[in-house]
Amino acid sequence: MNDYQVVIHGGGMVGTTLACALADSGLRVLLLESRLPPAPDEQVDLRVSALSLASRRILQRLGAWRTISEQRASPYREMRVWDAGSRGQIHFSSAMVGEPWLGWIVENRLIQHALLERLRQHATLGLRCPASLDTLATRADRLELGLSDGTRVSTRLLVGADGARSRVRELAGIDTTGWSYRQRALVTHVQTELPHRQTAWQRFLASGPLAFLPLNDGRCSIVWSTTATHAQALLAMDDEALGEALGDAFERRLGEVRVAGPRGAFPLALQHARRYIAPRVALIGDAAHVIHPLAGQGVNLGLLDAATLAGVLAEAARQNRDPGSPLVLRRYERWRKGHNLTVMATMDGFQRLFGQSLAPVRGLRGLGLQLTDRLLPLKQLIIRQAMGLDGDLPPLAREPVQP
Repeated sequence: MNDYQVVIHGGGMVGTTLACALADSGLRVLLLESRLPPAPDEQVDLRVSALSLASRRILQRLGAWRTISEQRASPYREMRVWDAGSRGQIHFSSAMVGEPWLGWIVENRLIQHALLERLRQHATLGLRCPASLDTLATRADRLELGLSDGTRVSTRLLVGADGARSRVRELAGIDTTGWSYRQRALVTHVQTELPHRQTAWQRFLASGPLAFLPLNDGRCSIVWSTTATHAQALLAMDDEALGEALGDAFERRLGEVRVAGPRGAFPLALQHARRYIAPRVALIGDAAHVIHPLAGQGVNLGLLDAATLAGVLAEAARQNRDPGSPLVLRRYERWRKGHNLTVMATMDGFQRLFGQSLAPVRGLRGLGLQLTDRLLPLKQLIIRQAMGLDGDLPPLAREPVQP
């Protein structure tokens, strides 16, 4: 029996962040992952995330940000949002809160790769790959895990960082609530006639939002949330026709659009675990919550989960307390669940509001956008919350960093 104090199931961005954050805690940690990402190459991957300042702080404190920034990190200073169904529009700028950047567009696999590099440098952190959780048995003071390769592992705490279809959540008997948006997000890269000006652009259409996210090579990463039928039609188009469709939907704010990369699509849903914890089990990231990508907050919430749980477990270790005890795990759940629910409800509300086609609703939301755009203190509040400058943040996310 291989004995650990913490086993993390899922070596994606969130699970690997938790493992690295526990490197100096004194806890013996094992990370399980079924498949490692390919090493980064010259091609920008389709799946990217919009990292907040709080997320950058976490990655910087863990020693992963230097690797990320030396390869590919695309900062942006501004965000422009407008509504196709009204005259409403709003502009955000990092200068409004005295910061050099609003956020960074980074490939998911680049983040994961940089964190795995750091993980391998710590003797207290173990990595088993390929490996996945098969069975779970509860003992008096620990869990016994049966892995897919026949190995048996003992742990005081099992953390599910294994995504929306979490095996840990299933074996722990934790139910979820949620619904499908009946949408798919089309992703690709494009070259625009005019420069993106280090600005994230988003237009709310009746079928869903269309985002142009700036990349440091001059291209834009596209995330177009639309109906499943429309997404399928877009996937079937040739590059020229898709470029025309994107240009039309985007009102050609950056001139003509040319598709300059592969494409893909993934379904959109809202899902929330009714509990984040069970006996000797904790959930983080998409295993606990899945939200609409319209504001790019999913990965940021997950990284805050990981940083918060790491802080709670490190404090418990300093006090020589059991990392899987209910008192320790409840502190994590109380800290994160309320904030995650608030963000999820806000994103769901925006998605439903901008999906309404009734004229009175369109008029009211347009007026709301225009009024908000004129109220600098309100915009500053929105920016500070989204960037992670305010709020009840874990220590790893509160540390100041240099621009």
